[in-house]
Amino acid sequence: MSQLDTTNNNVQQVSYSTKNSRAGILDAERTTADISGPTDSHVLSKVDQDEKGLAQRAGDTDTITDVGWDKPPEQIHERVVSGLSNEDLWMLIRRFNKQIYYVKALPEAPLQRLDLNRAEDEQFSPDKLRATLERFYTSIVVSLTAFVKHIARLRSWRERNRTAGFCIVYFAAWMLDLLAPTLFAVLLVLVVSPQSREILFPPAPIPLVSTDTGGIQKPKAGVLGSHDSITGAPEKMKGEAAEREASNLITSVASVAVGSVAGKHDQGTPEDAPIESSVPDAMEIATSAADAQTAAHGESTDESHDKTKEPMRDTVYNAANLAMRILADIIDTYERFGNALSPTPPFSMITPCLRLASVLSVGFLASLIISSHMFVKMSTFGVGFAFFGDPIIRRGVAYLNREFPRWEKLLELQNSLLKGIPTNAQLTLTLLRIGEANGAPLPPPPSHSLHATPDQPAPVRNEDINLDATDEEINAAIAPTPQPQTDSTQHEGIHPHPPKKGFATRMLGFFRGTTATGIESKLAVDRAKAAVGSKRAKGRVGVLRKKGQITLPSGPVQFDGRYRGKRGVLVIDQSQSPPLLYFTTDQSVQVDDPTLAGRSKSSVLFSMPVTDIREMRKVGGLGWKGKLVTGWAVGSKEVVDGLNLVGVLPEQNYQLTAMKTRNQLFNRLVAIDGQVWASY
Repeated sequence: MSQLDTTNNNVQQVSYSTKNSRAGILDAERTTADISGPTDSHVLSKVDQDEKGLAQRAGDTDTITDVGWDKPPEQIHERVVSGLSNEDLWMLIRRFNKQIYYVKALPEAPLQRLDLNRAEDEQFSPDKLRATLERFYTSIVVSLTAFVKHIARLRSWRERNRTAGFCIVYFAAWMLDLLAPTLFAVLLVLVVSPQSREILFPPAPIPLVSTDTGGIQKPKAGVLGSHDSITGAPEKMKGEAAEREASNLITSVASVAVGSVAGKHDQGTPEDAPIESSVPDAMEIATSAADAQTAAHGESTDESHDKTKEPMRDTVYNAANLAMRILADIIDTYERFGNALSPTPPFSMITPCLRLASVLSVGFLASLIISSHMFVKMSTFGVGFAFFGDPIIRRGVAYLNREFPRWEKLLELQNSLLKGIPTNAQLTLTLLRIGEANGAPLPPPPSHSLHATPDQPAPVRNEDINLDATDEEINAAIAPTPQPQTDSTQHEGIHPHPPKKGFATRMLGFFRGTTATGIESKLAVDRAKAAVGSKRAKGRVGVLRKKGQITLPSGPVQFDGRYRGKRGVLVIDQSQSPPLLYFTTDQSVQVDDPTLAGRSKSSVLFSMPVTDIREMRKVGGLGWKGKLVTGWAVGSKEVVDGLNLVGVLPEQNYQLTAMKTRNQLFNRLVAIDGQVWASY
């Protein structure tokens, strides 16, 4: 029996409609009360939907179904999950892999009814700050840019009928003193009717719109290779262009955030990571440079002479941690509003609409009743009370803390208006759980890291443009910019030989070669030490691998990796209840027989029920500094990372290394059972 059958033996299957019929949706949502689970995410993953993708249809079988692992996208002709295109699904999983790398199981469900919330004691690291800034760019900056460009389109009067309509409505409301009610009414229509959004605000590719004129422009990348990025750069998969823009933007401001660029604490650094002690900390380099400048003026820089250094350093780190948490809260709230306005099955399509519409309706009615004079009087009274009413406010807060200890939590948007509405990471986790509940783990995003980015324009339909421009102007803006001929190409026949390398180039190449040789020698020594039993060296065997090397097996049941330096296979045995994870050095495990009973005891180095997993943390193969040096010196190879698993028992602490498919295993384990997770 598969996990699907063992999980749902005592649960009655119900129907959950994903259609747009409100009556049908309401009836279906009432039936979800018959399904039990610690969070809404667990419950919704078990709901039987009318419209099914490949993963949902696989639930009719008793075995694990491969719905597209290691297949090129063009060979997957149907949607893997209903209500979401495969490219959108892979974009969510790709960003989930980058955002979530350390989770812990909680003893009880959170107030928000969805797990994978950020922990209160989440620790700051520059790498996490970088990831948050990149997420802020892809989630908010790109959307705000689209909004600003849409305002430019309206102000330009190039789309005359639409701008005239907005103009007439605005000044009519102004003359009748109904600006606020009109604003609430428009927002109410946009929330209730998704079709109205495309009518009032017809979309257009972001890079094609000029912020200055509101008309058409040539994308900054020289070609319209993507629609949802600012530069319009070509991309191999949806969303990759915006992700690369975010990464390059953060790298470009390296002088402001040196630690973020270095990526310290990259997914957790192993305690025994090589090269770490021999490479200077990039964050310390900036501090040392400042100290050197101070010392050059004859001043002492040690802490015995300067008592402000440590307190100010702590202040900056605390402020950076607070800023990172505030920024992450803003992104989470923005994503929740986005998922409330455009829900993805199996999440409710009507509940978020009703909540937002009710709030806007109250605002609409209040704006009809309250005059502008009354609004100003009430606002100024509130400002005065907040400034002078501190004794009353303090007593009120003390009373609430005493009588209602969690009242502050209840006021948070995620626990009130947006309760049960997911962030993108929570949505991805629910989709992963749908795959596990149906015995069809979702396939990972296709890997094109070594493939050249296409130079051709992205496919575009006439109805996607929605700009007042001629076909000639549109075609000229979309087409690639012709590359100008350089002197070297013009005189290729005259100078067939490449120019000679300079002294600096030769010296840089010498040091790169020397460093590469040193890294290879270090890992060769580790391999020899591992053979004679060194525990630290065992954890570093196989961490450097040729780029593009195919690793087998790569899922969905078996995953190549190492444990204590020994190469083997991690297997998820779902013939047992609960499912079992074990590591075996027997690499002849058959896909149709992955059970632990079929393995010899001597080949199994550890096994544990997935229910016992309490912590999972992605760790770097060589540490963050080792990765920097290796990436610079050994460009033909890549560092293969690992995964730490911590169970209920003290001895259940396993460090898996050299795992090319680390993210795939992590995503299966985080979704396969009923744990309630928190992100750290």
